[in-house]
Amino acid sequence: MEIERLDLSEWGDALPRSGFEVFHDPDALAVLDAHTGGDLRLYGAFKGQQAVGLLPVFVDEKSVGRTVFSPALSLGVPRLGPVINPNSPKRRKWERINAALAEGVLEDLETHRRSTLFRMTCPLGYADPRPYGWNEFTIEPQFTYVVDLEDCADLDDAMAGFSKSLRNEMRRYDELDLSIETEGIDAALRIYDDVVDQYEEYDDTAPMTRPFLRDLLSNLDDDRWRVYVARTPDGTYKSGIITLFSNDLAYYWQGGVTASYEHVSVNNCLHRVILEDLVTDPELESVTGYDLVGANTERLCEYKGKFNGNLRPYYVVESAGLEMTLAKSAYERVAGSLK
Repeated sequence: MEIERLDLSEWGDALPRSGFEVFHDPDALAVLDAHTGGDLRLYGAFKGQQAVGLLPVFVDEKSVGRTVFSPALSLGVPRLGPVINPNSPKRRKWERINAALAEGVLEDLETHRRSTLFRMTCPLGYADPRPYGWNEFTIEPQFTYVVDLEDCADLDDAMAGFSKSLRNEMRRYDELDLSIETEGIDAALRIYDDVVDQYEEYDDTAPMTRPFLRDLLSNLDDDRWRVYVARTPDGTYKSGIITLFSNDLAYYWQGGVTASYEHVSVNNCLHRVILEDLVTDPELESVTGYDLVGANTERLCEYKGKFNGNLRPYYVVESAGLEMTLAKSAYERVAGSLK
């Protein structure tokens, strides 16, 4: 098995049809590369001409040492890390590819050096970070909720497991003169202002910049994002949600700041419209789950738990030792970690 460095065009050709996150998209990676101080390196594990494993990392060389991150920090990227795509269903072959990719990338990056700090947040479905543990990295599970939509024919199917209060609020949308439509980048930037204000309420910093958001949506294909906006009959903005799409998942990515209209939660109405699109829009037929992007903050889980999503684990892999312990307090403030 050969481990090779790829360019973005080769990366796009090597991506499988499913099993990757939205930020594995080459257009998303290009924007990340433009907005981070590090250099994007794209690794592929090849068996013959077929790419069977992929891993993007961002490498930042400084006088005091090197950082290697996947994803890059401070850009609101939920997860990145390795994609394993074996040409066989056998577990042993999957594990062989996974180990070879990890060992080849770590060797090329010289992560054994104490001056190199490594941190990777793995994608959903990547269930075996053991090769990194065997290379003396620490492994920590994190969690998100994913609403299962695979067998849902309509909105009622999607809401079947929701809490009674959530279902009732979502159904009240039919009684309101509130309009929820998809809009463009200007609306996304309006939602961004809400996000900034919300983070400031908790003495925190928004996990991305306005230019990054604008460039990301400008460069992604239209089928990778939608901006849902709620407005009153006179056009007054109430709230909005920026939704991203991989081939498999829709992501409740940014927005959803608390708002009400006629004593009904606007955000519950927004989620209702998003869910209805996910189960009825032919353009979203391949999407089988709605990722609520995080189940790691107790005060937010009480609300997200009302959606009865599956609690899905993913893994954070990082350097061990004193250097990483000291660095964590700094990067966790800007990592945009999942809520």
